[in-house]
Amino acid sequence: MKTVNKIVKPRTPHFVGDGFRVHNFIPSTPNMDMIEMDPFINFDYNSKFNFSPTDIPRGVGVHPHKGFETVTIAYHGQIEHGDSSGGGGVIAEGDVQWMTAGSGILHKEFHETEWSKNGGVFQMVQLWVNLPAKFKNTAPNYQSLKNEAITRYNLDNNNGFIEIIAGDYKGIKGSATTFSPIHMYNLKAKKGAEINLSFPSHYSTLLLVIEGEIKVNDGELVQTDHVVLMNRDGEDFNVQVSSDAIVLVLSGEPLKEPIAHHGPFVMNTRQELIQAFEDFQAGKFGELN
Repeated sequence: MKTVNKIVKPRTPHFVGDGFRVHNFIPSTPNMDMIEMDPFINFDYNSKFNFSPTDIPRGVGVHPHKGFETVTIAYHGQIEHGDSSGGGGVIAEGDVQWMTAGSGILHKEFHETEWSKNGGVFQMVQLWVNLPAKFKNTAPNYQSLKNEAITRYNLDNNNGFIEIIAGDYKGIKGSATTFSPIHMYNLKAKKGAEINLSFPSHYSTLLLVIEGEIKVNDGELVQTDHVVLMNRDGEDFNVQVSSDAIVLVLSGEPLKEPIAHHGPFVMNTRQELIQAFEDFQAGKFGELN
């Protein structure tokens, strides 16, 4: 059986730009740095926060990325984005955006314009997934997963369902394509549901309680906005839903490759990191206003 390592409460939030009030779990939590949580190298969670109406959308202006992927999941509110390759769009409630920065991209993301005029509750996750060395320079790309198109597994007794964002569950393949083995689910389950999960013992595995309360392996009650970090000591474990819940489940195979990281660049060597900065400064990531 895969056992619980620890339950992590949300850290003191900080703002990224003026539109994302986040608790950082990776790499800020002890024993949850980039190496230990490989391939998950950054994990920001914007717990429910009410933004007042504004005519000027809040968010983050133009910034670069290279060498990894960002996964953005919107639970409440809407996010509007654009990039230097001409891509853009809106991540609405329930949608997922899987962006491959790869060889380098300029990006910006703000609260959606019309949503901003009304304001309201905003809740989202942004996760950085490292790219294997052989794919660090792959072409930038988006996978825009609308909620209604995300693969689902219906739980028994009308107890809810599992959104399979990536990987597979009981043989049902997820919606996103990944560069290394990754499972990513949203459990959307009713009180009393029990969900059996199984991942290889050596995978990095954690759960974030977005809504409600759960227990793992009949253990301690895990409250909203808390993370459960699992040990690498088994494969199977069980989630018991104590009150109607939404739970983000992440499990991925470690790449076990060197990490050279600074700011928005994640490479394998210091020389590659220097080259990434030089490419950015030379305008090789394109232009974005």
